[in-house]
Amino acid sequence: MNREELKNILPHREPMLLVDDVILTEDGECVAHYTVRGDEFFLQGHFPGNPIVPGVILCEMAAQSSAVLLTDAVRGKTPMYTGINNVKFRKSAKPGDTLEFRCRLSRAKHPFYFISGEATIEGQRVMSGDFSFAIV
Repeated sequence: MNREELKNILPHREPMLLVDDVILTEDGECVAHYTVRGDEFFLQGHFPGNPIVPGVILCEMAAQSSAVLLTDAVRGKTPMYTGINNVKFRKSAKPGDTLEFRCRLSRAKHPFYFISGEATIEGQRVMSGDFSFAIV
């Protein structure tokens, strides 16, 4: 799915649409990508001369990627974070980097969904964690 197709699922729009494309695998995993261009709003002032994607933005990117796993539940509704657990940051994401997010549904009890995910750049882990959402 490209950005335009994702807009049919996600309620996010520019500048907060933080996923470029998504592939849903046969084994139930979501693989999403985002290339950091360098002109994003979240890089302004974080940090001058050394732009680094903030950790909270990496978590938001993971959340948007995760929401695609919940397409049927999300369509026409809003996925809201209810928890962020066991998050670890291991490497910085900078302009020019392409982040790959891999997310998998751990369990669900509508309207709550629990997802584990990680982000990598060229195979090196950048971030990992467990995320929970309520679909409202």
